[in-house]
Amino acid sequence: MRTEELVAQALARVNNDRYILSNLIFTRVKQLGAGAKPLVAMDIKNHKPTDIAILEIAEGKINLECIETRY
Repeated sequence: MRTEELVAQALARVNNDRYILSNLIFTRVKQLGAGAKPLVAMDIKNHKPTDIAILEIAEGKINLECIETRY
């Protein structure tokens, strides 16, 4: 699937709110960088964390309720 289609699906999952989507992607990329395992069949060594996060969101495996932010 093309990146544009995945982003459109991910955007639909967050009610077309680009701000929420960007924050969700940013938080998930930080988690993946800290060692979290991808929830989709993509290897972190072969794919960019951003692409993995977008696919996870597009497939509904990541949403605002399951992201924990730590400050």
